[in-house]
Amino acid sequence: MNDVYLLLGSNLGDRYLFMKQAIKLIEEKIVPITKQSSVYETQSWGKSDAPDYLNQVILLQTDMPPRLILEKILAIEIVLGRKREEKWGSRTIDIDILFYADAIIDEVDLQIPHPELHKRRFTLEPLSEIAPGFKHSSLKKTIIQLKNELEDDLIVKKI
Repeated sequence: MNDVYLLLGSNLGDRYLFMKQAIKLIEEKIVPITKQSSVYETQSWGKSDAPDYLNQVILLQTDMPPRLILEKILAIEIVLGRKREEKWGSRTIDIDILFYADAIIDEVDLQIPHPELHKRRFTLEPLSEIAPGFKHSSLKKTIIQLKNELEDDLIVKKI
């Protein structure tokens, strides 16, 4: 079984409801969730005039291949009304694969570890809550080390 960390985010509509619906669909379509962080409210990253996000990291344990997980989470995003109109645009739900065990995958539409996670407080705060000692497969640092080295000063607060 592989530890798979996903990041959920929502900044449109009933954000909390979209996150709960995403979790329900992930458990139905992929595998039950092993562990989940608290929900955090976060200032918008990359587009500062957008509404604040809710973010949460979840842990799955599965042998499902990464490509199939990606297909399933993209389908879940569509079911929950995700529209990809602009980079860093607001969304009902966003689901990113952060890690798939210690795999390093660099394909056009699938990059694992997520290429920006080490720069983002909204990712590292919830991830460090449930996996502080997990080691980034390419940077060779633990999540807590990456969090402590962050330069990102966006406000991220547990709700």
